[in-house]
Amino acid sequence: MKKFFLLMSLSLGTLGMYSQNSTIPSSVKNVEAKVDSVLNLMTLEEKVGQMIQYNGSWDLTGPASETGNKQKEERLKNGLVGSMLNVLSVEATEKAQRMNMENSRIKIPLIFGYDVIHGYKTIFPVPLAETASWDMAAAEESARIAALESVAEGVNWTFSPMIDISRDARWGRIMEGSGEDPYLTSKVAVAKVKGYQGDDLSDPRTIAATAKHFAGYGLAEGGKDYNAVNIGKNELHNVVLPPFKAAADAGVATFMNSFNTVDGIPATGSEYLQREILKGDWNWNGFMVSDWGSIAEMIPHGFAKDKIHAAEIAVKAGSDMDMEGGAYEAGLEKLVAEGKLDEALIDDAVKRILRVKFKMGLFEDPYKYNNAELLATVPYEEHRATARDIAKKSIVLLKNENDLLPIKSSVKKIAVIGPLADDKDSPIGNWRAQGEANSAVSVLEGLKNANLDAEITYAQGVKLGMGERSFLMPLEINKTDTTGIGEAVENAKNAELVIMVLGEDAFQAGEGRSQVNIGLAGLQKELLKAIYKVNQNIMLVLINGRPMEITWSSENIPAIVEAWQLGTESGNAIADVLSGKYNPSGKLPVSFPRAVGQEPLYYNHKNTGRPSSAEHVTYSHYTDIENGPLYPFGYGLSYSNFEYGKPELSGSELKAGESIALTVPVTNAGEVKGREVVQLYLRDLVASSTRPVKELKGFQLIDLEPGETKNVEFTIDEEMLKFYTASEKWEAENGEFELMIGGDSEEVQTVKFNFSK
Repeated sequence: MKKFFLLMSLSLGTLGMYSQNSTIPSSVKNVEAKVDSVLNLMTLEEKVGQMIQYNGSWDLTGPASETGNKQKEERLKNGLVGSMLNVLSVEATEKAQRMNMENSRIKIPLIFGYDVIHGYKTIFPVPLAETASWDMAAAEESARIAALESVAEGVNWTFSPMIDISRDARWGRIMEGSGEDPYLTSKVAVAKVKGYQGDDLSDPRTIAATAKHFAGYGLAEGGKDYNAVNIGKNELHNVVLPPFKAAADAGVATFMNSFNTVDGIPATGSEYLQREILKGDWNWNGFMVSDWGSIAEMIPHGFAKDKIHAAEIAVKAGSDMDMEGGAYEAGLEKLVAEGKLDEALIDDAVKRILRVKFKMGLFEDPYKYNNAELLATVPYEEHRATARDIAKKSIVLLKNENDLLPIKSSVKKIAVIGPLADDKDSPIGNWRAQGEANSAVSVLEGLKNANLDAEITYAQGVKLGMGERSFLMPLEINKTDTTGIGEAVENAKNAELVIMVLGEDAFQAGEGRSQVNIGLAGLQKELLKAIYKVNQNIMLVLINGRPMEITWSSENIPAIVEAWQLGTESGNAIADVLSGKYNPSGKLPVSFPRAVGQEPLYYNHKNTGRPSSAEHVTYSHYTDIENGPLYPFGYGLSYSNFEYGKPELSGSELKAGESIALTVPVTNAGEVKGREVVQLYLRDLVASSTRPVKELKGFQLIDLEPGETKNVEFTIDEEMLKFYTASEKWEAENGEFELMIGGDSEEVQTVKFNFSK
């Protein structure tokens, strides 16, 4: 493979060409010098070109046929495009790169982006599900595998991880994030960045990661996608920004801004978010890419009058690359020529883009990601085994009355019923990259693969939807066709155990998939009730991408398994748990509501001045339902029984610069080996601004043999106590604190200590 080197002029900054035989002068010692040298060679038109990203909307292996695509191709040949997205395969990315490198004047390599969200070909659990494992090593490994499978097909930049805090189950994209907690999401952010980017971004088996969406997108009003976000600085800094700060500190290559407004300002046009916080306070040196068309979308927001105005706002705010918005292409040169935009702002954006390209090693070899031989070495079978392991770790056992689970060897007749029982597509979930449709192992297949000593019958009962399903065309939910219920009921009558598999279609959750109803769609609840009438020995397996309203099921069905959308090996992983081959260890990263009217619902809420009352109606509550969740954040059962001893603090006074230790003994009082997620929460009792009733501040995964006890220790220091105070800075304040420790956010034991500076 030929390598291209840039001839850089450092003395006069004159324009020049370079060829395949050129070499980088020895005087160029580091990336910054190289970036400055390239910038000095560029015309304004070429600089603006680096800030433009095109969608691969035509077959790059042949000539462009439509007028718009022909224009894009000409810009590509002239070096006036910085990046492309949705260009897939080694052949296509190499063709585009050659079109650029062999025809353009300055010959700056392209980078190729794609939404690699939870796997490329091997599909892992959707991000919300994977977070339920609370296993950061697993999160990092799935990202590493996704990176390898991506670069094997020419893709070297992913628009992941999504680290928006999500508190509203109605929001469709809740499946794409890590739930409602800033601390847990921050840990996932770091794991994903490490998995995608490795230790060296120039390693051709890694890809550049993107922290998105900056910022506040997950708190959209009413849970409606793209909607306004109405929060103040306190919530912005204490809830929304911590995962992004963690990603920035971990060296994430790029950020993506969000579609929403924050307090009336579109995030894409927010100087406060992008220049003051991200590039200023955090001193982050990567580049910001817009979300699809979000720069031009400031026009319907009523914030920009046209694309040229939108381009001016966005560049001044700190948006470096325009994803398919057409604004920078239309406006930047004109704005500079008219004196409305300082070219130094464009220089800053281009330097950031070039910096990432240099770090990726693209200037040394623009074709390093076009290694056709790599594809043949990708160990896809090993990746499937890893996908199965992560999938089973992500399953959460919500209910298990009378130890119905795992399936007993004495059970000889099992009826598997439900529209998702033999569905091989919904488990793949939304944002499936190049995962093949209908390629997942279904629950029915998984149970048959488990070689249970039982007769298994199957009935769909009802269809989940009618017609075709796709990313662009959500499935029409079936609300009328009951023809299969009779067969399902007969199967249930003749079975000792019924496994009901219900939930959501793959495209009920995801971008643009917000819903006011988050219960079992269509006729699924009617089917469940019909089966319950003839056989109450039911295990309910839920396949879904968001928290669901399952109050009736929780009150009536003896065993409930939250199996999410687990990806390629879904059915095998579910069967591992149902059969007892794996002891479930997942914990909820989001609260499950009793009713949709509780949304947004989250554990780390603030107290009110009237938090509770046993005597009066005038306090903060609903009159028709309990205040709390159906299943709380951090909740998850096991086939083991974990008992917590008394927590002990090494001291009741904490001084600045010092630390104390909290220790608690945890015992497996069950009969099988199990994994417990020990969770630590903190409450600041009196502060300069109101604080949550509790906040996750630490967790540890421990594996215990039957009868085994381990002492779990957490270090408590000043850093743990810091928050964005009323003084608008991160600091710890003097006062009394509570520490809570347990297996979920509600079942905790509490100890107190004092902090003083």
